[in-house]
This record gives sequence, structure tokens and C-alpha cells, in this order.
Amino acid sequence: MDVSSTTAAPSTTGADTIIVGLVDGEAPAFDLGGALGDLLASGEAKPAFKRLALAHADGTRLLAVGLGSRAELTAERARVAAAVAFNRAREIGASSLCWALPAGSGEDLAGAVVEGSLLAAYRFDAFKQTSADDAKGPGALVVAADTDVDTAVARAVTITEAVNHARDLQNTPANEMTPTALAEAALELRGLPGVEVTFETRGGIEARGMGCFAGVARGSEEEPALITIRYEPEGAADAPVLGFVGKAVTFDSGGISLKPAGKMHEMKFDMSGGAAVLAATTAIIRLGLPVRLISVIGATENLPSGRSVKPGDVLRAMDGTTVEVNNTDAEGRLVLADCLLHARNEGAERLVDLATLTGAIVVGLGSTYAGLLGTDDAWVEEVRAAGERTGELAWRLPLHPEYAEMVKGDVADLVNATAERKAGSITAAEFLRRFAGDVPWAHLDIAGTAWGLGRAYARKGGSGFGVRLLVELATAHAAAAS
Repeated sequence: MDVSSTTAAPSTTGADTIIVGLVDGEAPAFDLGGALGDLLASGEAKPAFKRLALAHADGTRLLAVGLGSRAELTAERARVAAAVAFNRAREIGASSLCWALPAGSGEDLAGAVVEGSLLAAYRFDAFKQTSADDAKGPGALVVAADTDVDTAVARAVTITEAVNHARDLQNTPANEMTPTALAEAALELRGLPGVEVTFETRGGIEARGMGCFAGVARGSEEEPALITIRYEPEGAADAPVLGFVGKAVTFDSGGISLKPAGKMHEMKFDMSGGAAVLAATTAIIRLGLPVRLISVIGATENLPSGRSVKPGDVLRAMDGTTVEVNNTDAEGRLVLADCLLHARNEGAERLVDLATLTGAIVVGLGSTYAGLLGTDDAWVEEVRAAGERTGELAWRLPLHPEYAEMVKGDVADLVNATAERKAGSITAAEFLRRFAGDVPWAHLDIAGTAWGLGRAYARKGGSGFGVRLLVELATAHAAAAS
């Protein structure tokens, strides 16, 4: 979709449909021939959040969408309202849109309506024989504001394109989105200024002593991939090096500890953390953010075979830590253990990992919040605040020595899963904490938010959750150092 902004009147944009955001107690920013005023007077149009009403005037559609009160008008509510309006515009056959922002709207609101619209416009139809009529939707969007919002709009386009790229990676079936395919997607960043991309397959992973990662990969004939992206632009802020680590199990059968058949097809989404890290890194590079960044993605399949790791086996991580595998379906933390160590070895001074790690987090937090745990209060708060600003919410859970005791092993240093079904998400994080060391570290368990988010802009399939959060985190990190 072609996206631009203007300070001219919405009626001059040539859009066949003008979306007008209604704020409680405020006059509409735009009307045409009094058509919207008539809808308001009749009660058909109201500023109630997500309320829609449609009018026609002078050959143009006016689509009113309620934004609620000014005090409640956050960027996330604007995102949702924009998605609701976009979906309705698609239904009525709109080919071009103009969003008339309420008077006094700033860059945050302008960016949010762009994000909500482009996220709602997303369709994954790579494997469908879709007709031209089926694919039709608005092809252009102009944001009309009373101040210049060009920069915010352009930034929102770049970030949303990255989110939708992550969704493409997530939604692609596992027979196509192999670890090698994910590595090839990362290699597309080669040649951009300040960027270095490498990936290693089974031999390289084993040579590095990454026994936990290699153990998970052993059951599949597909080559695993350790993907490392280094971004060091000229003029980067004098701040600690960021380290983003993503779990990318491109298909998770559970291994020998086989998952139930129901919904196993959704386990192509077990690479969502890696997809978010790759897409966020891409956006950070394309935005030219002045940060030093190391992104590490551990990609593999987890399948049962005669070579698979077995319950009771002991693996050795890159730092020598031994792990007894008592559940092969707790494989993500094994991959992340070596990837966290690798990120530290590569120079990361602030760590964030993203992973669809535990079903327990879905039970506890549903699809509204990701789970957030970490070792450094200030760093964890930066991550939480970045999520708050982007609508990618994270709720902090505690770490505690008693939880840490639960992952200590009898046969080995650690067990990869506890015997009791207690504090599953927390004990998984306690396991990871051993490999983050003294580096400030935050862990995001996105198992409940990575797909099937249920919001107006991402109802089904991959959501790209974490991309906007990571980009905002990097933006704030650079700003604090400037």
C-alpha cells in the first residue's frame, strides 16, 4: 500500500473514502456537506470506541470511527480503531483512503493509525490460488493532520513492513520455512552499511561446543542454523551493545516426548521469537538507528528419530554446564542456553531473548501480555516500558532462589524441565538465567501472543509480536545515550 501524509484538507487528496476519527466532546476534524454532522445528530455516529458509521457526500464516502475520550486515546487504541476502520473500508470496496486525524494529534497518533491500517491490510496468501477480485483492497492511504507528520508516517511504514515480514516468516509452513530458509532470509541484509551476517550449520555448532543446541537438532535431517547479525553503524551511540536472541524452532513435534496431535500443525509458529528478532533487526538497520546490536537466532527442527536426544540424556552447553534432558519438549531453553552464551561471547552487554517457551504462560496471561522476567530491574523496566509504548504488553514475573533450586539436577548440573508442574514459565526462565551470567538480561515468553492474538489488526495467524517492542527499545537505548 502506498502511504503518505498531508496538511491539506482531506477532500483534496482524491481518496474515495475518508476516515474521520471521533473524539468524545470534540468536533470532527472534517465533514463534507454536513453528512457527518447529520449522522452525529441522529446518533448513528458516536465517539464510542470502535463505533462505525458510514455516510456518502459528493461522491465520497465518510467513514466515522469512534476513538473514545481524549484521556483514553492511547496509540494502541488508535491502532485498534484504525484496523477496525480499515476492515470496514475493505468490505465496502474502498480503493483509496484518507485518515483525517483529530485536531491537535501528534506524531504518535499518526504513526499508530498507519500501523493499525497496514497490519489490518496484511494477508498471507502465498499458497492460495487467489483471484484478482479476492485480493482487492485499498491501495493507498493518506494521513491528513494539522501538523507535519511525514517523519512519523515514514517510520511507521518501515516498522510495520518489518512486522508483516515477521508474520510471513511465521505463517510459512515448516516444509518451506526450514532453518536454512530462515538463514537465507537473514542473509538478505548483507551489503547494508554496518551489517555483517553469518550462519553456521551442524558442524559449526558442534565445533563451538554448543551441545545443548546440537542435541535438539540431532533428530532432524534438516541442517540447523546459528544465525548471527552484527550491526555497527558509523556514529553509533556510546552505549552498551544490545544483544537480541531469538528461539527459532521451525517445527516442534516435541521430539521423543511427542506432543498431542491436536493443533500440532501450529508448531510451525515455534520460530516466532527468531522471526521477531530478524524482523526487528531489519527495521533497526533500515531506520539507521545509531545503536550497536548483535542478534543471534538459533534455528532448528525438533523431531523424533533414531538420532534424537532421549529423556535422561545429558547434554553439555558451550560453557561446560551439563543438562539432564527429562523432557525433550522443553527444547527451546536448550537452544537458547547456547545462543545466550554465544551472544555474550560476541560482546552483548544488554540481553533480551524472545521465545515461545512455555504453555504455562498462555494459561497464566492468555494473549494480552507476554511474560517478562529478568535479572536487572532497570533493564527489565526498559523492556516493559517499550512494550507499554508500543502496545506489545509484558507482565513481569518473579525470579527467586526457591525457583532456582527447582532446576538443579541430580545427575547433571541442571534439568531442562522440573518434575512438578509448578511455576513452569518461571522455572524455564531460571534455567536461562544461568546462561545470561552477569549481563543484564530480560526474557520475553511470547507463547500466548505470537499467534492468534485476537486483536483487530492481528486476529489470526502470526502476529509479529515483539518487533515493535524491540525497535522501540533500541530507539530509546540510542536516545538515552545521545
